[in-house]
Amino acid sequence: MKIAVLAGDGVGPEVTAQAVKVLRATVGDANLQLTEAPVGGAGVAAAGDPLPVATMAIAKAADAILFGSAGMPGDEALPYAQRPGASLLRLRKELDLFANYRPVFMFPELIGASSLKPHLVEGLDLLILRELSSDIYFGEPRGVSTNAQGIRVGINTMYYTEPEIERIIHVAFKTARQRRGKVCSVDKANVLDTMQLWREVAERVSKQYPDVEYSNALVDAFVMTMMRQPKQFDVVVTGNMFGDIVSDAAAMLTGSIGMLPSASLSPDGRGLYEPVHGTAPDIAGKNIANPLASILSAAMMLDYSFKQPEQSARIKRAVATVLADGYRTADIFEPGSRQVGTAEMGDAVVAALKV
Repeated sequence: MKIAVLAGDGVGPEVTAQAVKVLRATVGDANLQLTEAPVGGAGVAAAGDPLPVATMAIAKAADAILFGSAGMPGDEALPYAQRPGASLLRLRKELDLFANYRPVFMFPELIGASSLKPHLVEGLDLLILRELSSDIYFGEPRGVSTNAQGIRVGINTMYYTEPEIERIIHVAFKTARQRRGKVCSVDKANVLDTMQLWREVAERVSKQYPDVEYSNALVDAFVMTMMRQPKQFDVVVTGNMFGDIVSDAAAMLTGSIGMLPSASLSPDGRGLYEPVHGTAPDIAGKNIANPLASILSAAMMLDYSFKQPEQSARIKRAVATVLADGYRTADIFEPGSRQVGTAEMGDAVVAALKV
């Protein structure tokens, strides 16, 4: 298994190290070819570029990418191409990682950590499918300029082509067929022309899947409903910007963003796997970050990229065992549980794998 390990910035190196530790314990060193490379701020420090040429070459040569996090406070003051956080966007675009799978599920042991009532989140299992290679993050024109009146103006362009929308909608319906057979397409068709096109395409594609229940929702109404009755949803498909916001909001259903893994896949099956929590610079280097999202991202890698669902399931069972045994990092700590650090949580998952 040729894996590019791009740990990045902030808590990225800490949590990625635990995911690598778990991968080694699961499949064995002999089955792994791990190549580390700098990205984000580490890329700037090493080569003056958030995504060095050598790092991109390693990523392209790999079967899969294990990504930590990139970007730190103050990045916004830099030119766009030099921002450490932009390295991930460049990877997504260069490798055409258009389909971002963000599962939102509830471990029974963490029901008390959710901000919602237990009966609302018990058994929660939904998937947010975010289109990842277009939309306002990539549209042109963009930037900050001064108009003829001397007033500074900021511009970002929401942009989607019909084929870009169509391919992610097809992924949503094919995925729903393997789950509970429901797709909800989330947009803002009432005010945005781009989203009117999105809805039109989604409705047209839905007719090709009569065995899958289809619905659509405006993004604001959807978030309200998700917080009130989250278990009614199965696969939720949406654009890049709305998917970014909706999936982070969904993290609070599970109690912590530190629990949520993700996979970003290209049409040829290449995958990038990362926790959704970002760099968390306020806790970086303190051995308190939750590594479970990164570890669960490694489990998704074994399933999606390497077609080893049994090994993926082993990791998930080990995480469930650790939580049942009362191990908690600070973000999911509850009275009566055992608080541990980043490395200790990784060690506990490895130990559970051996049982």
